[in-house]
Amino acid sequence: MKQLSFFSLSLLFVFSQTVLSQQLSQIEQQIVARVSANNSEAIDYLERVVNINSGTLNLKGVKEVGDEFSKAFESIGLEPSWIEMPEEMNRAGHLFARTPKVASPRGKKLLLIGHLDTVFEENSPFQTFQKINDSIAHAPGGNDMKGGNVIILYALKALSEQGLLKNTQLIVAFTGDEESSGKPLSVSRKDLIDAAKESDIALGFETSTGFNYATVARRGASGWEVETTGVRAHSSGVFSERTGAGAIFEMGRILHDFYQEVKGPDLLTFNPGMIVGGTFTSIDTKSGQATAFGKSNVVAQTATVKGGLRFISEAQKDSARAKMRAIVQRNLPQTTASVRFTDSYPAMPPTPQNQALLKQLNQVSLDLGQGEVLAYDPGKRGAADTSFVAPYVACLDGLGTMGSGAHTPQETVNLKTIEALTKRTAILIYRLLNQ
Repeated sequence: MKQLSFFSLSLLFVFSQTVLSQQLSQIEQQIVARVSANNSEAIDYLERVVNINSGTLNLKGVKEVGDEFSKAFESIGLEPSWIEMPEEMNRAGHLFARTPKVASPRGKKLLLIGHLDTVFEENSPFQTFQKINDSIAHAPGGNDMKGGNVIILYALKALSEQGLLKNTQLIVAFTGDEESSGKPLSVSRKDLIDAAKESDIALGFETSTGFNYATVARRGASGWEVETTGVRAHSSGVFSERTGAGAIFEMGRILHDFYQEVKGPDLLTFNPGMIVGGTFTSIDTKSGQATAFGKSNVVAQTATVKGGLRFISEAQKDSARAKMRAIVQRNLPQTTASVRFTDSYPAMPPTPQNQALLKQLNQVSLDLGQGEVLAYDPGKRGAADTSFVAPYVACLDGLGTMGSGAHTPQETVNLKTIEALTKRTAILIYRLLNQ
């Protein structure tokens, strides 16, 4: 292949910049320039907040990270506030920051969502930010999701420096317990939901799945538990009219019927994650550890299964639960069974409003020369805080940093992509605030 001369490459670069400048307004070009000017500072800031341990149960650490962001938001004209959680919930609280209230804000009312906590508690050996090279850094919680928080901060900083946040309504919500939500959810997510009710659009900055994807849908998460009982007797009497099948056979029937009759709908999954059975059993709900006593020549008296359910809509969840209840009720001889469900994260369905937001992000990306952005497969994403606000506003998520190994001691953040992703965020916010 013939190589291009330096002069040809220079012309190509000038041409590409000219095309880009034709696609961005003059104000947008100034926003992009401010993001570039602040990028080195943004990476230094990321290192500082990563080096503060903020495992969900390290309440002091979560609050300390919140204080850092609080000062930063205040410096660009936002009004921060710390929302305490009740002491019995054992959660630090949440940081909210908003533009000053005005009677008639222009454009769309925005809610930007992040979280302060990480999965790495104080006893984790993985504690500090360490650059591997000029592109990649090992960073506990740097990708999930302090990097996303930094993108929010420095996108808003670029807009603030141009005076572009005046007369707008914009709320930043950084929860302090996303990795392990405080219970009850009606308390721990009340302020987030209230913020959504006074907004038009929510943008979530959980880990990005690449320049070419964003999240328009997330599956909800729910727990389920089945308990069965049988007649304790010598195993020689199993299947008899008096003894029946026993608790473990009944549990096996239920799980088999779940697999055969509930499995099937797209994006619906349910997983039995733990099973225990025998004559006597016990489960420690805090640690997840279980004990059982039984003998091979004794018909099992009790059995328990704990599992999870993932769904793309409330209707899909309700349908699956109805089928599971019906299966549990048709018992084998001399057995009983019950099922109970616990709610965790609601679903974030792929609504037309979410698709329209994706279209706007796609146009921003194209105008920046960053390529097309498509909807990411919701079956490959976990639940997140955007799911709680999805019933009230249009949502887009997955706008945070890129990296790998989230939730593991090998977690990395890609430093080279932060500038480009911050530019994309800043221009998207600017256009929504002026829509």
